[in-house]
Amino acid sequence: MQVEVITRKWGNSIGVTLPKEIVEKEKIKPNDKIAIDIRKQTALKVKDIFGKLRLKKPVKQIMMEIDRDLEG
Repeated sequence: MQVEVITRKWGNSIGVTLPKEIVEKEKIKPNDKIAIDIRKQTALKVKDIFGKLRLKKPVKQIMMEIDRDLEG
């Protein structure tokens, strides 16, 4: 399971807070040992999302609707 979180200063350390939904789904309790895969998120690039976006309408139809709206 992958989730994005924000790091926070915690004394002399850096900590993260796990979202409630993840804690409940994974049944995580205080003092449980968990594994975390750490990767610093970089700026989003088009190639990162290419092919992942699911649209309800074909792109051609969306573009035609935008053109129609711009024409007024």
